Amino acid sequence: MENILIGLFIIAGLLFILSFFQKDKVKMVEKEVEELSLNFYQETYQLKNRMKVLEEEILVEGNAIEFKPVRQRPGKNSTKVNEILKNQVLALHKQGLDIEQISKQSSLSLAEIKEIIK
Repeated sequence: MENILIGLFIIAGLLFILSFFQKDKVKMVEKEVEELSLNFYQETYQLKNRMKVLEEEILVEGNAIEFKPVRQRPGKNSTKVNEILKNQVLALHKQGLDIEQISKQSSLSLAEIKEIIK
């Protein structure tokens, strides 16, 4: 009986010592998640900076060059074109253009432009 208890204590001690040398999987997973989140934040920061640069370029070019009208094609892309036209109309309105100028540049009627602006 004493031999069994001594053997169990020795095994317990060895397992306890081995547990210090094992790699902690939770720490590895936490480190990977932290790296992924840092990469995600870096990429979103870079994308936001690129968006700002592109928006500034569009605004500069928009003031110098008149927008060409975009004609709506029937089919799958009609909703996308509508969204693009709406965004274009809203951007022109924010720039201070009046409805007639927006109508010329976007090839939409005055009623459609008024509806989008509201």
